[in-house]
Amino acid sequence: MPGAEMRLPLGWGWLFIQRSLAWDLSLLPSTGPISSALSAHYGTRPVVMVGGFLSGLGLLLASFATCLTHLHFCIGLLAGLGWALVFTPSLATVSRYFEKRRTLATGLAVSGAGVSSLAFSPLFQLLVDSYGWRGALLLVAGMSFNLVAAGALLRSLSLAGDSVAGDAPGQKRLSRLTSLLGLDLLSHKPFMRYILAFILIDTGYFVPYAHLVPYTREMGYDEYQAAFLMSATAVADLVGRIFAGWLADSGTIFHLLHHLTLWTVLTGISIALIPLGGSYALLMGLGICYGFFAGALVPLQFSCLVEIVGTGRILGGIGLMHMLESMGALLGAPLSGWLRDATGNYTISFIISGAFLLAGGLILLTLPNYFSCSWPSNPKEEMKEELEMEASELRGPFHTATTTFRGEAESESC
Repeated sequence: MPGAEMRLPLGWGWLFIQRSLAWDLSLLPSTGPISSALSAHYGTRPVVMVGGFLSGLGLLLASFATCLTHLHFCIGLLAGLGWALVFTPSLATVSRYFEKRRTLATGLAVSGAGVSSLAFSPLFQLLVDSYGWRGALLLVAGMSFNLVAAGALLRSLSLAGDSVAGDAPGQKRLSRLTSLLGLDLLSHKPFMRYILAFILIDTGYFVPYAHLVPYTREMGYDEYQAAFLMSATAVADLVGRIFAGWLADSGTIFHLLHHLTLWTVLTGISIALIPLGGSYALLMGLGICYGFFAGALVPLQFSCLVEIVGTGRILGGIGLMHMLESMGALLGAPLSGWLRDATGNYTISFIISGAFLLAGGLILLTLPNYFSCSWPSNPKEEMKEELEMEASELRGPFHTATTTFRGEAESESC
């Protein structure tokens, strides 16, 4: 009987939902280029609205699940696809809306992740305790359906260098598909070096989120102290995202790549120093430092990407970056876990993770104009270069791009 299946052992629903969300997180990066292509062809507004509807529908159907397979399909696949369709276009739209205060706007936009990581877990547990896991999923589905209304508020902007929606005369279908997916950026050397840097950064970046709580428990502290440590880290992450955006747009003499390198290096150092936290107070201080520095890195990542590929290429750039950098994120936690098993403690795991971020910071030093006195920002030159890249697409999908990183030409060093 259907009614009998609703009487489940305590904790069954929440455990299965967590496993389904793990499927969702593994799906989201791989669909980045797809959401970029759909947004480039149809516009960001309809894509985000469809994504919001799919995410709400997946959670709604999951509330009627009778087995683990249903939850995997509804949350991990359907809702995960919906959230992927929301993420890339929304973030790209923010980057296109703003120019002078782009980093601060991006920091405010991504700060929602910090708020949700702090508030959603206890909120969902409260809903489960009050209405059961099925009722909790229904309420969360109602929240997700609000993404449809939020997506309707997005307004697409036509900017210089944007790809034309229709097929150009004589343009082959393969070339058009390559343009929509942003695959032409694979021949853009500064972009690929930037991706390599973030593959290394992401290999160590997420390790504290996976192993800081077990490390705290291993040091003899209870689960409440470990949870409080992660909550403090989440708050610091939220503050860091907004502060870094404000600082980068405050008119300092350093350009965005300098800010990004600074926060990357500080994040790597803070991770490597975690094993020195001999007391709970010291461990709390290191956790807060890590959260602040790691949060500060996030808005700079997307703002610097705009400087590398231009606003007309930001959709494809974010989609490809999100997909390719996920290799580092998927490698980091298992590697650090293996190192812990091999050595018997987390010391080497945290040190190696910090070293990966420092290596990523070194890759950032190789980007063009990193050591120049000022960041080139000639709008006419940017428009010209973006149009040249568009012309290179028409000659073939893997034609060597005539456009290089803005200002890659020789400039006088400081």
